Amino acid sequence: MKKCDRAIQQTLELVQEMLQLADYGDAVREDDGCGILYSVIRDSAFKIQKLAEAEKKAHIRKGWWAGGDEATLN
Repeated sequence: MKKCDRAIQQTLELVQEMLQLADYGDAVREDDGCGILYSVIRDSAFKIQKLAEAEKKAHIRKGWWAGGDEATLN
């Protein structure tokens, strides 16, 4: 896997960690301030995910992504 593709893959993995943290933090929080914090983390994760997925699709279209083909874009 190319370094640029690996960075995108790591970003998508980080997104999953952020979503898990937001879920966990929300479940154990004891005040509204923490709820806001975990909502911001969740919202940020979804925004990052959208950008990273778009970059991944662009790399697949260019033929850069290892094992990627345009059939996976639908």
